[in-house]
Amino acid sequence: MNEDVDPQAGSISPPPGAPVKKLSFRLPDLPRVRQFAASEAREVGMAEEAVGDFVIAVNEVATNAVTHGTVDAQLRTWVHDGELVVEVHDEGTWKPGPMPGSVGGMGLWVARLLSSDLSLRVGGEGSTVTMRFPSKA
Repeated sequence: MNEDVDPQAGSISPPPGAPVKKLSFRLPDLPRVRQFAASEAREVGMAEEAVGDFVIAVNEVATNAVTHGTVDAQLRTWVHDGELVVEVHDEGTWKPGPMPGSVGGMGLWVARLLSSDLSLRVGGEGSTVTMRFPSKA
């Protein structure tokens, strides 16, 4: 992988009592993932000019999950400390990203640029990408 994301074992969870929204999806459901992401961003008051970048980041990670991970993946969102947190999980095993000179495979790199924080956790139970975005302007 070309980005400075080091895979780490484990997972993080929303704080106790935080409302969590969940969406299970497959490759044909990616339009629904984008709609869900846009709706979540607007619901928490994200600035309209930031919604498009948010949806791109979520779409890139979700696409990776169902094309490089497993057929089924899960997306969860919650708000913590003024940020919208998005978690995408698949039960696949970690595979290093593109080699230098590759044409594709830059999804995590793009998501990292668009989010305020991105962490990648891998282990025996799959791969989880967690991103954070400011929820309000």
